[in-house]
This record gives sequence, C-alpha cells and structure tokens, in this order.
Amino acid sequence: MTETSLDAGPRQSRQAARQQAITEVVMAEGTVRIEQLAERFGISVMTVHRDLDGLEARGLLRKSRGVATAMSTSLVESSDVYRSNRQTGEKEAIALAALEFVEPGQAVMLDDSTSTFHLVPHLRTRRPLTVITNTLTVMDSLRGVSGITLLGLGGQYFNWCSAFMGGITTAAIEALRADLFIMSTAAITDDVAFHQSLQTNDIKRAMFDSSTRRILIVDHTKFEKRALHALMPLTAFDAVIVDSATGASDIARLRDKGVEVVVARTQRQAGVA
Repeated sequence: MTETSLDAGPRQSRQAARQQAITEVVMAEGTVRIEQLAERFGISVMTVHRDLDGLEARGLLRKSRGVATAMSTSLVESSDVYRSNRQTGEKEAIALAALEFVEPGQAVMLDDSTSTFHLVPHLRTRRPLTVITNTLTVMDSLRGVSGITLLGLGGQYFNWCSAFMGGITTAAIEALRADLFIMSTAAITDDVAFHQSLQTNDIKRAMFDSSTRRILIVDHTKFEKRALHALMPLTAFDAVIVDSATGASDIARLRDKGVEVVVARTQRQAGVA
C-alpha cells in the first residue's frame, strides 16, 4: 500500500486511513522500524513520528528507539487490540475449560484480559448470572443480554486495555463479593503471576480478595514472558487453566506444589481424541 492509495479525500480522512494501515502493519509484524514504515507508505519519517504519536496516545502502539512496536515489554503491556489477535485458538480452548467452573446463579468477576474475553460469549449458556467487570469491551458485549445482570465498575479509563482502573474502581470492587473470579496475567516467573502495571495489579488483587473462588487462565506464552510487578503465586489460585502447548515440566512442577492444573485442548485436538 502506498501513500497514493491513501491520499483520496480530506486530510483528516487520509491521516485516519494511514494510521489504520500503519496499525495493521505493526500489529501483524509486532515490531517495525520507523524508516521502513516511511518507505512502505511513501511518507516522511517526520510524518510517521506524528502518526505514531497519535497511535501511542490511543494506547495502540509505542515508539521506542527508532521502532514502532505493538509487543509488550517487562515494563509496558501491549494493547488489547494486539493481544486479542494472539493465540486465539488456545484462548478459546482455555475459555471453554473455564466455563466449566461457572454455574447458573453465580456472581462472576472478570478482569480485563483478552483471554477472559473469549469466555464472554459462552456465558449465555450459564444464565442467570451476575457479571462484574471493569472492562468496557465486556460491558458492550453483555449489555442488554437477558438473564445476565451486568455490574460495570467505573473509574479512570485506560485505552490500552479498554478498562477502568484507579482508586474509584478499587473502592467499588471492595464493596462487592463474588462467587468466582476469572483472570489472566501478563507473565509467569518462578510460578508467580506478574504484570507491567501496578494499577493492573491493584485491580486484580482487589478482585481476588473479593471473590470466593479464583481461577487463573493462561496460555503457554505467559511462561516465556517477563513483567516487573509481582501479583501473587499461582498456588494462591483454586485452579490454573493452561493450553496443551504448555511445557510438561511447567505443569508437573505446578502440580507438585499442589496447584490444580487443568489442561485445555483445542477443538481439533478434542476431535482427534
């Protein structure tokens, strides 16, 4: 795609189209050098920088040392848009396994993870339910669904995770009690859940403390990642659901520590079996 193909229409429309195209390229490749983006779209490096500044302000991409990236680091989580397109088959299998822990009549608390979002469409099969969440995408998906009482947690809105966080959100969580909390995490190091953001940790810890049962859902890539802030050990959860690509040594080690590990299989794997 060249700038010429994006150049029709008013300047604002051209910029929006170009930024959308840049976003798609970076999210597909993970990391792209700024000079490569300028060459690919036939625009100046300065224009790329301006576009990336706008995308960064929206929480979609980041600039770092001459590159545009959608990938997470130990200090910064990637956007929910980028994460939602990763390990989709594994996340769907994990979500279906998590559904087995949901019972009609429960109050279920959901975090802002894209793994948890895969569970949302299936919650209709467990009605009536009360769903408590700080995540705007979950609210949008469940609003108006009969048989589901939706409790939306407000606060300061963060684009990069499409969720509300902060003291207002934490106070609202502490005033509630849920039967079940389902969450994911950014990274697992030494069998401890980690996140890049202290604000994320504060919200998830409050949700954890306000729930009777706590389920952690993670795909195998989380065991390979690093993040800065420790949340809690995996032994604190009532169950940890992983995908079938998770290392056998990781599963065995967690089970040796007394963790209930559920290995979710994809639909293709289940069909073969």
